[in-house]
Amino acid sequence: MVVMRTKSCFTALTEKFIQRTGPDRGTDELAQTLNYYLCDILEEMLIFGGDIFKFAGDAVLVLWRTPPQELAKTISLVLQCSRQIQRKYGSCDTHVGQKVQLKIGISAGPMDLLVVGDRRRQYFLICGQALDEVCEAEQLANAGEVILSATSWELCEQHRLRTRRLAGKRAVKVTGMDQMSWSECQDALRKLVQHPRSHHLEGEGAMRPALLLPSGPNAHDVLSKYISEAALRKLDDRVPLDLFSELRPVTSLFVQLQLTAGISTVDIRTILHDASRMMLEILCPHKGEINKIFLFDKGCMFLCVFGLGGEKLPYESIHALQSAIQIFNSCSTLLMEIDAVSVAVTSGTVFCGVTGHPLRHEYTVIGQKVNLAARMMVHYPGLVSCDAVTYASSRLPPYYFKELPERKMKGLSHPGTVYQYVGITKKSIFGMGLTKKRSEYAPLLGREKEIDLFDSCLKAYEDLGQRHILAFEGTMGSGKSHLLTELAYLGQAAGHRVVAMELLEVNVRQSFSAIRTLMARALGLQDSEPCSARQCTLQTKLRGTIEESSYCLLNDIFLVEFPVSDKVREMHGTERKKELHSTWAKVLEKTIGGEFGIFVIDNAHFIDPASWSIMSPVLRNVSYFMVMSLAPGYARTEGFCKAAADNTTSQKITYLHLDELKPSAVVQKVCQNLRVDSISRDLARFLIQRSSGIPYYCKELLRCLLCNNMLLFRSRRRGEKAEDNWESLITSAVEASPLAATSSSSVGNDGRVCIIRPDVNPENTVLPTTLKEIALAQLDRIKPLKQMVLKFAAVIGPVFTTQLLSHILPDGVRHKMNCLLDMLVSDNILKWLKTTEVPEDVQDPTKGPGTSWQAESGAERPSPSKKTTERQSGVLVFCVPLLREAAYELWPERQRVALHHKCAAFLERHAHKCRSCSQGDFVAFHRFTVASTQEGGSCQGPADQGDSHSWEALVLAGEQLKKDRTHAPEGALQQQQAFLEEDFGVAGRFLAKSEQTAELPSKTDRKHSSTCSRECKAIVESVLVPLARHYVAIGDAARAFYYLLESVAAYLHVSNSYMALMKLNEAEVLRNSVEKKANVIACFEEATFLSLKGEVCWHMGHVKLAKKMLREALSLLGRQFPRTSIGAFVKSQVEKLPRATYVARRASSLPQEARRKRLAWLLRQSCCLSLLEHLFSLEGTSSGRTFSRLAARMKANTDRAADSYRAADSCHR
Repeated sequence: MVVMRTKSCFTALTEKFIQRTGPDRGTDELAQTLNYYLCDILEEMLIFGGDIFKFAGDAVLVLWRTPPQELAKTISLVLQCSRQIQRKYGSCDTHVGQKVQLKIGISAGPMDLLVVGDRRRQYFLICGQALDEVCEAEQLANAGEVILSATSWELCEQHRLRTRRLAGKRAVKVTGMDQMSWSECQDALRKLVQHPRSHHLEGEGAMRPALLLPSGPNAHDVLSKYISEAALRKLDDRVPLDLFSELRPVTSLFVQLQLTAGISTVDIRTILHDASRMMLEILCPHKGEINKIFLFDKGCMFLCVFGLGGEKLPYESIHALQSAIQIFNSCSTLLMEIDAVSVAVTSGTVFCGVTGHPLRHEYTVIGQKVNLAARMMVHYPGLVSCDAVTYASSRLPPYYFKELPERKMKGLSHPGTVYQYVGITKKSIFGMGLTKKRSEYAPLLGREKEIDLFDSCLKAYEDLGQRHILAFEGTMGSGKSHLLTELAYLGQAAGHRVVAMELLEVNVRQSFSAIRTLMARALGLQDSEPCSARQCTLQTKLRGTIEESSYCLLNDIFLVEFPVSDKVREMHGTERKKELHSTWAKVLEKTIGGEFGIFVIDNAHFIDPASWSIMSPVLRNVSYFMVMSLAPGYARTEGFCKAAADNTTSQKITYLHLDELKPSAVVQKVCQNLRVDSISRDLARFLIQRSSGIPYYCKELLRCLLCNNMLLFRSRRRGEKAEDNWESLITSAVEASPLAATSSSSVGNDGRVCIIRPDVNPENTVLPTTLKEIALAQLDRIKPLKQMVLKFAAVIGPVFTTQLLSHILPDGVRHKMNCLLDMLVSDNILKWLKTTEVPEDVQDPTKGPGTSWQAESGAERPSPSKKTTERQSGVLVFCVPLLREAAYELWPERQRVALHHKCAAFLERHAHKCRSCSQGDFVAFHRFTVASTQEGGSCQGPADQGDSHSWEALVLAGEQLKKDRTHAPEGALQQQQAFLEEDFGVAGRFLAKSEQTAELPSKTDRKHSSTCSRECKAIVESVLVPLARHYVAIGDAARAFYYLLESVAAYLHVSNSYMALMKLNEAEVLRNSVEKKANVIACFEEATFLSLKGEVCWHMGHVKLAKKMLREALSLLGRQFPRTSIGAFVKSQVEKLPRATYVARRASSLPQEARRKRLAWLLRQSCCLSLLEHLFSLEGTSSGRTFSRLAARMKANTDRAADSYRAADSCHR
């Protein structure tokens, strides 16, 4: 037996990765590094006949099964394998600066194989003295060492070894050995114990024996018991193994059972069997599972995980904490031979997937939060501990926890605050009022209809005295709690007695918790702390309601100590239970119907069944007015919904679904939370679209923006002249956008405006963990194969074409794509925009983008093949943006980058103008000025170059993307649509401003046909902008910059100056982020960037700044434009010199690529000079006319040179 572990503290190594690249990417890089490192090591062990038995973080347990007479020879074989591994892989550098080193412990002897679990799930592990010795040997080893246990040393071929004794230990360190010959190794391998019918695995050179796999119809059932349910679900749905891995927010739960010293193997088997069965029974309702069980250096431990693929639930932290306290109590009371039980719970993003060797791997979790749980379990023994993230995400009241003293944990520099979860206490029983507090300065927005309904129902109850239930149903985060808080306040303001309570997810599994809380708050017991005070309150309030002999039946529910009466003592079980229910019903009837009042129950879907069995008949017989909130998907909610629809009860129940907030209400809420007068339209659009009108989503998104310092607060200063520089232009453009005005509640904010910082892109923000967990809970309701398709689609973007999706899908899934997409549409996750047919006026350029020469010469492209044309195409859009973002963030980094490469390779075939505009680059001959932009992969398979449907589908997708960017979401009222349409009209006003000045000269004819305008506008949205995003995700700044420039030129081509400005700003941010890296941005790219800046500045009316930018661009392009009159005179004389012959000769001598590259430079020079000629002509001064004539002369010379290069290119075709 061998235990192999990395010497570098795994927890410290994990923290290094997290600190360097963040929690998500750091966790991914850690898992990949560990997998790469272990894979080669495990290959060696497999070749030497070992069998990988168990993984535990950075430790691996490997077994060699051998007959007793061959034990000495096998130990020599294992030693030779271990020393060879130390020589090859004993030390490894990581890019985070921490070296990974290996240490190995070896032991030998008999061991017992234990199989524990229940009929559904089973786990195998080993125990015995050899396991204890190998753990001790591994702990004694230092980096690069191999330690033999005492028993192994006694049994081995000592004459082969050179060893050194360890002080005070019987184990020895192996310092050298006489190598076994090849024939000796082969002989030892042949004598390893094998199953009578087993066989050796083929391939990879592996020689270890394989267990016999069961055959027959029950084989699947037998094997599936040993596989994680999350992995089994994917296997059953035929998800490829290489797509199992994900980066998921999960909750990890470690349980340590401290076994009594000297315990026998039989007792260990019994304890583990009983413990695993108890845990499985507790975990199953909460969608948790035992990932692994091991007897290792920390004793007997269980790793349980909540939130694996397909198992995510809302309120996951509460489920985990509730399971933890149940496991702790059950193991502490029911298991014998246990000295202590320790449980630790942590929450965070971990790597969930396959680790190990291709022939021996397991589905497990790796990450900082898993390591933290293991450390907490050891450092806080004998209790249930949890980290600060679990504490916060549970959203339980503070009295469920107790803060624990800080303790130093190995490998963790800042573990954060640790809490003890104490569960239900006296305060949690009597103190559960509404947790949301109403702000006097922030009235509830967007719920006027619900408040009016409450007022009318309350008035009817006051007038008629008939019972009535007003039920509000809404999804998580829809603002139910805030609404009920507002209604409770309004009820109190009207002079009514209001009894309000909030139920939690933990209450639904606690018998009588709802009725106890309701009656306790109605009777005022929360204000009576001592037991005697509560008894006195009960006797006063219930006098005449129940008999004196029945008070003792209230002991358990109200934690009082009335003496048990003789009448109750003589009752049998059934009779006593019946009397108990009768007594509680009388108390409830007295509580609810005794006096006029309003009862408010938040989260009424968490009413436990035992409480409802008493409440239901009482509520049918008393007069009351009750307001409650419900969430969909619960049995209690469905019951109220059916009762509201029933003719016999509909008059007594009003059931209302809470709609999403209107866009105007979202904007007002944001302004209210930020305490500003208005917000920019980009911020409004981002929050409206991402939040889908759900208040909690909006709040979390806003908090994320604030925490990441992505917002900028300014005071509007009317009439103040802005500085004439690029930064001021960006800021003024954003602020000049129509701002979303707030309600009158904004009075007193001094005209403060909140905008998104110009140097950040909110689209690149990581989804807040709280929202990611909500989205994943929805995502996990669908089958793994459909979820996998969604993950691929998420990489493409919010709108995608079926051709592109088919291009990036694995071969084994591609044929199922259309069926899976239809099912996702029926699930309201995706929405078909259109299944396209190629119209007569829209033809796809089929052989990639045309060059500028092709554009001007009118060269035709080959026609698409019939097979390609007949392929169906369509465009789909995500119905819920958060689902797409959550699905996208599940991808590990390496797979995500590979998919972005595939998407980029597909889209680059369509990154050009439409046929009406001659199909060239938007920046003429742009592709010839930089390195090839198609190195990222070729576009083969179903989405090849000849697919004539792709172009039309991309046009449709682009139109939808533009609509999403410029219009209100569907379902908004007309008033709100008008508000947002006006908001997004800024580009038009900028253009109007520029057109009043003059008409921009350009080589491109800007008076397009309607088809041209439609197609080019769409392609920039669906091809060019996504290409820049894909290359940013890949980390290729040069290509991302290239496509940002193409996007700017395309927006100018379709007369959208505002979006051109925004994309130039993105390019500026990207350029600044890589300016310290040499040769990232090519000289031509810099010049194009500056020239496009100049054109946009002219559109915005900043003529002086435009001239400055154009001069700098010309300087980079090798054409200096003078700044003085003398310089202009000298330059004009130089420009008169003849050079046509030289230029023509040089053009003919250059190879085609160099010729076209030079042509691109000349065309860019001509564009800059044309604009300068126009700008100087507007001055109306002598100096202006001089510079204008010079620019015209320089442009004429440049155009003649360009014509020479075109002619040479035409001759060499």
